[in-house]
Amino acid sequence: MNMARAFTLFGRAGTRAIAHELYRRLVAQARRPEFFERGGLADRAENRFEVVALHAFLVMRRLKGEGRTGRHLSQELFDLMFADLDQTLREAGAGDLGVGRRVKALAGAFLGRVRAYDSALVGDGDEALRAALGRNLFAGANPGGDQLRAMADYVRHEADQLARQRSDDVLAGRLAFGPPPAYP
Repeated sequence: MNMARAFTLFGRAGTRAIAHELYRRLVAQARRPEFFERGGLADRAENRFEVVALHAFLVMRRLKGEGRTGRHLSQELFDLMFADLDQTLREAGAGDLGVGRRVKALAGAFLGRVRAYDSALVGDGDEALRAALGRNLFAGANPGGDQLRAMADYVRHEADQLARQRSDDVLAGRLAFGPPPAYP
């Protein structure tokens, strides 16, 4: 079945279910221990957010090429990601009054990362991508050049790999990531 037709038939509930599957897959990839064990990232909430944000960016970037259907699915994925973040903060004991401000700040930070990563992938080059990763993903850490290079190579590879996946599969929530970077 044509996926654009499927969205029309199943409506928002169908879009939401597909966004949940995309989110489940990107979070599973972001939680792989290799990012933290050998990647130079401390296993803290801030770093987990950064790895999820990076993978969400990659998925949303892929969806951008799918026209109106991809835009709707990307928005649903964004909404789901920040609703999950809101719930996680509340479960961690953050006060109700502060959660909204924190989520809004994180959403703004995410959009800044999207612009930086996308600009680097489109044409600013490897140095710009390594700088953006160092500033965001590795913030507060002191990654070596080899770690930054490995992560930049991973991001480029995943963006290319996702671009090659069939539209029908991606729009049905069936996307696949490769292995995390092989750090030296």
